[in-house]
Amino acid sequence: MRSLDKSIGMYINSINRKILRFLSLNLKKYNITTEQWSVLLHLTEEDGVNQKQLAKKVDKDQATLVRILDILERKKLVIRKKSAEDRRSFLIYVTIEGKKLKEEVYPFIEHLFTNIVNGVSKDQLDLFIDTLSKFEKNISMQEEKLNQK
Repeated sequence: MRSLDKSIGMYINSINRKILRFLSLNLKKYNITTEQWSVLLHLTEEDGVNQKQLAKKVDKDQATLVRILDILERKKLVIRKKSAEDRRSFLIYVTIEGKKLKEEVYPFIEHLFTNIVNGVSKDQLDLFIDTLSKFEKNISMQEEKLNQK
């Protein structure tokens, strides 16, 4: 019997690293990293979110997210504003420059992924995404069980 770790875990990890490397190389011309892009993209979909919510959405710890936001703020792509309800927290907003960059980069990234999934049927892609979704759900359930102990 084949090892599930070798056939699933290591393969997904390897493909993930290749995709990230490929995207990083292609994003260099926009002066943005894959992590910065992920945060910017989430913010354009849900502007004005607090740092804690954003950290959860982009699956980053608070310290890592703060560093990414510092960089995005220096690049004038996002701005942090104190929350009216809770002065200890900040709400993150995309600037006009950030929105322009998203409009420029998004179609480019979509084109890259179109090339990545070349030769994969819609049914295969739907099944793949559904399978990954089930993996994620199962992992989350196992993490919850560990956190309850």
